[in-house]
Amino acid sequence: MASSTARPAIHGDGPEEQPVARRLLHSAAVLSYDPAVEVDWDTPLDKDFHGASPEWSTLYGTAYWEELTEGQRKELTRQEAASVASTGIWFEMILQQMVLRDIYAKDPTGAEFQWALTEIAEECRHSIMFARGAQKLGAPAYRPRRAVMELGRVFKTLAFGEAAYAAILVAEEVLDVMQRDWMRDERVAPFVRTINNIHVVEESRHMKFARDETRKRLRGAGRVRRQVNALVVAGASYFIVTSMVNKAVYAQAGLDSARALAEARANEHHKAMLRSSCSGLMDFLASAGLLTRPALAFYQRAHLI
Repeated sequence: MASSTARPAIHGDGPEEQPVARRLLHSAAVLSYDPAVEVDWDTPLDKDFHGASPEWSTLYGTAYWEELTEGQRKELTRQEAASVASTGIWFEMILQQMVLRDIYAKDPTGAEFQWALTEIAEECRHSIMFARGAQKLGAPAYRPRRAVMELGRVFKTLAFGEAAYAAILVAEEVLDVMQRDWMRDERVAPFVRTINNIHVVEESRHMKFARDETRKRLRGAGRVRRQVNALVVAGASYFIVTSMVNKAVYAQAGLDSARALAEARANEHHKAMLRSSCSGLMDFLASAGLLTRPALAFYQRAHLI
């Protein structure tokens, strides 16, 4: 169950009248989790369970998937779930640095400053939770390719304003849709379902803040600024999404890596799952003026649209 704390004092006419950051602080005080306590870390891994809903596997629907035994399918989804978690850690570390840089000189008595630190605290707990979860799934330390890691260094250093917050939103939205499926699926290991539930609940606050900040930063933005930022966000999105499942998962699961990778790349079912998960996100980016023709090319290559 979620831990409870004293309700923070909120001044004004009602929650709907308060700034977004103040309402999010209230939400975090009322509904937050401690993964160290909430997740069952002690029970040994039960290999009768999947690590993710099978329908989200990169091989689901392929000829290779049909040839796999149930045990092989379960091992593959466990490795894929661990890879997604590892990618989540990578981007959460980028997120934390961008948010810290954004609030560096802001008023610490303000709700936005305090919410930003609250979000960072939640992201720290999520990263530890994902790391322990991947370890329990029996996975190695999956990381993006070296070139992508270095691009991440550049992005976290230079991205600011709407580019930073919109990119944060993309990563969070894609994970959110996946994990909502996984947390309800009784075929998925119970401790993984708990991890997903914690992340979905707390990330809903982060997504709300990222949307609000993106809208605010774009007020009065001209065409050139929107065009540039649309391309930056799309490029970041491409590398985030294409890094979610590391190609090493196939060998780790005992499969033929070359065949698995070829069939995964051609898997129309998985591409359709990604597109369906991003319909709301694409609507938001379009409404914010960040879904330009050059940006569309990146989203199409990542199968997000």
